[in-house]
Amino acid sequence: MPKTETETPKMKPRPIVRLGIFLISHSLLVSVVCCTAGVLALLLLPLLAKNTYISENALMPGSASSMISNRDISEANRLASDLSGLNFKPQDSAALESRRILTKYMSDLGAEVSYHKFHYKPNQFHPLHFFSSPDSTSSVKNLSCSAHGVNTVGIIRAPRGDGKEAIVLVTPYKFGKSGAAETLSLSIAYTVFSLLSRVTWLAKDIIWFVADSQYGEYAPVEAWLRDYHTPVFTSLGTLNADRCVKIDDPYVFEQKSIAQRKISHGFRRAGTMAAALILKVADRNAMLEDTLNIYAEASNGQMPNLDLINIVNYLAVHRQGLRVKVEKVLTLLDSRWLEILGQIFELLGKVARSLNPGWKFGISAADYIEGSATLASSLYYQALGIPTGPHGAFCDFQVDAITLEISPKVSPHNKARHNEFLLRGGRLVEGVIRSINNLLEKFHQSFFLYMLTSPSKFVSVGVYMIAFALLVAPLPLVAASLYADANQLDLGVKKTKSTPTATASDELDITFRSWKWLYAAKEVFLIHVWGAAVSLLPYFICQIPNCSPTSSSVIWVFLSMLSLLILYLIVGSPSTHVSISQPEEKGEWAILKSATISAVFIGLLVMSVVNFAAAEIGALLLVPMCLMAQPLKLDMKAGKLRSFLRIICNVVLGFIAFPPAAFFVVKTIFEGFDSINMGDFWNWMESLWAWNSATYIYIGMVHLPCWVLCLHILLHSC
Repeated sequence: MPKTETETPKMKPRPIVRLGIFLISHSLLVSVVCCTAGVLALLLLPLLAKNTYISENALMPGSASSMISNRDISEANRLASDLSGLNFKPQDSAALESRRILTKYMSDLGAEVSYHKFHYKPNQFHPLHFFSSPDSTSSVKNLSCSAHGVNTVGIIRAPRGDGKEAIVLVTPYKFGKSGAAETLSLSIAYTVFSLLSRVTWLAKDIIWFVADSQYGEYAPVEAWLRDYHTPVFTSLGTLNADRCVKIDDPYVFEQKSIAQRKISHGFRRAGTMAAALILKVADRNAMLEDTLNIYAEASNGQMPNLDLINIVNYLAVHRQGLRVKVEKVLTLLDSRWLEILGQIFELLGKVARSLNPGWKFGISAADYIEGSATLASSLYYQALGIPTGPHGAFCDFQVDAITLEISPKVSPHNKARHNEFLLRGGRLVEGVIRSINNLLEKFHQSFFLYMLTSPSKFVSVGVYMIAFALLVAPLPLVAASLYADANQLDLGVKKTKSTPTATASDELDITFRSWKWLYAAKEVFLIHVWGAAVSLLPYFICQIPNCSPTSSSVIWVFLSMLSLLILYLIVGSPSTHVSISQPEEKGEWAILKSATISAVFIGLLVMSVVNFAAAEIGALLLVPMCLMAQPLKLDMKAGKLRSFLRIICNVVLGFIAFPPAAFFVVKTIFEGFDSINMGDFWNWMESLWAWNSATYIYIGMVHLPCWVLCLHILLHSC
């Protein structure tokens, strides 16, 4: 019987593989759907916001009655009177005397009082500051004694505690030149401190930190926290701290006459910090009622546990009758297009409720506008990566902290409602400390990743990440589709009757085309190296003496363009490495676009781990430009309406995605054209690198190089 050869049946790919091939084959449709859905999901976030709630049952805010008495108010008024009487003295003597008075009041309560000397060093650009923090002892090596401050610290040991946990209360105060608002915030803190010195229910130590804010509010808090968490094994830290001891002699050694008080010249510590509150009274007056402003954003988008904001909001609104506010973009409150959008969502909500009363979709147009303005502010400040107050220093040490700024209805100079204001502010702080005191462990139950749409509404990470995921989802699909088309790869979607046998020349051509991506990858890598070099240029520009922000901006742009031109002249384009015999009508720029999209995808994903808000804004600017990018020469040759519209879109997206252009466009929309100044962009970038914001790294090493690559694709001579 003759032997028959049977062909092995071809195995069908798995469903997940077939799904991937299908999505890659229809990448254009997927891109349009995903990008549209991503923008729509971002606009729907104010509607999807949920009411805040207390996740940790042990907090029990408002479960106990306030214990602040008239005696505490009277002592606080006496402290404020003694401090206010020093305003007519010379600044140096007034500063020394105010410290002496504050120390006396603290020690009379039985607190352990100590001084913390720190040396102020202005933030300057240094490349290594993005990856490491300066050592606390070496940072003062070359500083003069003229730039130093002295903080005052009082510690109450908890009668029911073991000294392993502490709650921090911070009040910024300018010794010697304080205003009525700062004195009032000191009075509120003293009211609470006086009460806590005699209660028996306290289970955590209380640290009252009076920050010397002559060099700003952040610097003294950061210096104290750095020393608090840095163990000292030698006397080097003491020597550095006592370099200016002669200046401090008038108030340091005066305390020897009152040695019976608990005064310490060394650095005193309490337990691990459970939470921190920064208390301020604003100089500006509220229009209708006492207002509490909450600032929570810290460096690189860090936020405190949501429960800390929840207990403050609950106690302020339901116990003290304060109006709680968070920052919002005021320009959006008068936005006409946002009002129209809010009315549309309000109408859709009414229609949904008419169909099913159980559907709670939709809010009023006014609530949508206010929620969008608050969400935009929260998104911007998280993306900026700069702390909105001294609480940011605590978040760098994994301590939950917020800044509370109280705006009184009347001026702090008006004494009519002085006691009432002290009572309300003191009871608020007392209630928050009492709730934190109930915790047996650190905050962990509620959210750490969220955005606020109001003091009582939030959007969790599980909701707002949907918009980002939809925006970046098409990137790998489009990259794979471009690579397959450029290399003429068969994805298996087209059924062919027979497969011709490949010749030797065909195999060589396939091998050549499969390695063409190396040239595109090399160009992408070199452009990102150029971006890193551009990010380091400000370090050298800052060395130029008497250079204005406008001049610095011009120098930065000029050096960046010059270095890019030199790079292209030295290295050349990938097209110079391609064999002339190979047809390159689409392959070259398509592979370069594929590599660029891959770099954008990786960069956005990495940035989303560091700062999700910055990645969200970056995706809104970069993804449409990367997906639309196509050589303008091809569209001009086509001469169709679709090609003409694509040219317009590419030009507009290319302009908006350019970092300086995006900055000035946003500034013009929010502040008007008259506010434009060339030096503003330098000042904005300077604030990013001064605070070691990861957004600066993202702009220089991800956003700008990818923008240049997209521009190269648009100007490609295919």
